[in-house]
Amino acid sequence: MNERPYLMAARGIVKSYGPTRVLKGFDLSVAAGEVHAFLGGNGAGKSTLIKIISGQIERDGGSLEFASSAGNADTSDENTIAVVNQELALLPHLTVAENIALPRRHRGFGLFNGGEARRIAVDALSLIDPPFAHASVDRLVADLSLHERQLVEIARALDSGASLLLLDEPTANLTAAETERLFAVLRRLTVDKGLAVLFVSHRMREIRQIADVCTIIRNGQTGLDRVPLTSISDAEIVEQMGQAALGAAHEAPQGQRRPRIGGNGNGSGNSNTLRLRTEGIDLNIPAGTILGLAGPPAGPETLMDALTGMSSTKRWSIARNGVDVSYRRPSAAARDGIGFVSGDRANKGILANLPIVDNLAASARIVGRKRSVRKDEIAVGHDLLDTLSIRAGSLWDLPATLSGGTQQKLLIARWLKLKPTVLVLEEPTRGVDIGTKQEIYSLIREMAAQGATIVWWSTEYVELAELCSIVIAFDPDGCPTSVLKDEQINEAELAHATGMAA
Repeated sequence: MNERPYLMAARGIVKSYGPTRVLKGFDLSVAAGEVHAFLGGNGAGKSTLIKIISGQIERDGGSLEFASSAGNADTSDENTIAVVNQELALLPHLTVAENIALPRRHRGFGLFNGGEARRIAVDALSLIDPPFAHASVDRLVADLSLHERQLVEIARALDSGASLLLLDEPTANLTAAETERLFAVLRRLTVDKGLAVLFVSHRMREIRQIADVCTIIRNGQTGLDRVPLTSISDAEIVEQMGQAALGAAHEAPQGQRRPRIGGNGNGSGNSNTLRLRTEGIDLNIPAGTILGLAGPPAGPETLMDALTGMSSTKRWSIARNGVDVSYRRPSAAARDGIGFVSGDRANKGILANLPIVDNLAASARIVGRKRSVRKDEIAVGHDLLDTLSIRAGSLWDLPATLSGGTQQKLLIARWLKLKPTVLVLEEPTRGVDIGTKQEIYSLIREMAAQGATIVWWSTEYVELAELCSIVIAFDPDGCPTSVLKDEQINEAELAHATGMAA
């Protein structure tokens, strides 16, 4: 087979943050016309390398070479690279059309053509979600959900005309149908235009669907370099990532479902019941249940917002221990024992400008109406870091020193000592590796065993099938279609109930 020409080659890349060495002489090369899976655990250095390649941060050592008509071996052409970062980088005060068209205005000071920007945005978004394209072009990005912002970010990258796309967890908050449409676009562009794609994902099924070769980073060094996906198994990939032991520790025997907590009134019994009612559905959910929400964002978000006081809705009636409740603000829900972990950790979760100790104590301060750091928070913070195996230099470091997956654990850690009676989770495993994912599963099972009711929205059906004893399925319009229980909860049934491919 003829070797494709390299569009980008990184050699011996070194990067440190203070005393912490993130990249230790890492090598990576991406060829034209291929989708290249870039794999590794949380904190291995994937996002750091992507930021170096795209010019967002400086490397400390090593070389970068880009194919360039100008023959420059160390810088790319202006339009060579487009990137979708794990934490999205849109301008919230601008419209969808303005955000997508903005990269085309990197030169000059000509008048902005709103009509042209709208056309560009509709064409780009229609590649992934045509109905959303026509409905959203004039909306402010600040008013979009995380799911919708993810679509806009990807559309902007696809429209850029770049020859190299760097996609860091681009499907983390997409539905299965949107993911498949994105993959179809990438396949077409790699074949017809010779596009090169560096694709980061922790979802092995997606990697198998779209990627040609893989490179694995482990502790900032090259584990495997440009290995064809056809020549390596999932188990070998996990082993090379250094997570085989973590995965095996939680793996169920072949052909068996993992035991699940909830759905039968065990644990704390029925002293903390949650009743959810809407047209055609009347659910009494015992304490200790893990309730799944399946389907596109519209339906699950409406229910989660009502539970957590983010917004009110007439669609759902909520009762706790036989008493109807309606929360006007998140703080009221939190003080009534309802916790929330946002899937949008950058904008609605992590407090980026405050140290780790403040992030860990945030929920407790809201519930207790406290503001300052107290001595007991320091002790609790150290205890939580140990419990969740979070490696941090200091409680006073900023969250930016931690990987995205580790930041996600911080959001869950906020609630562990508070022992909420209801914990609402919005895509809590978005962008986390297999080891961290299993740690989160164990935490949630433990909280359910102690009597917490868990409400879990996920676009990964295999995740819902593994964890949940009850699932409410929603159609693309946000309407609940059915309630699935126990052995009914499998990928095929969920796909049928939601109208979405698994």
